[in-house]
Amino acid sequence: MRSRQLTAIIEKEGNGYVALCPEVDVASQGDTVGQARDNLKEALELFFEMASSEEIDSRLHDEIYITHLEVAVGQAKDSLGQRNLSAA
Repeated sequence: MRSRQLTAIIEKEGNGYVALCPEVDVASQGDTVGQARDNLKEALELFFEMASSEEIDSRLHDEIYITHLEVAVGQAKDSLGQRNLSAA
């Protein structure tokens, strides 16, 4: 059996954690980070076991880039809730 390195993005959501593998768009969840990671690993193994080679090929992204971005948040709005372009 071969193995493959994949990405796991885990984030807190509500009272638990959601884990996503962006290479094949498979997700799972758990009460802890470790549980979410383990559940994602199980979901991925099941996906690769059950999916056809065509399904795997169509969903598998070989190049995934994860980076940090700095964006402006909270633009000034007027009393009607519309963006105030003169204050931007």
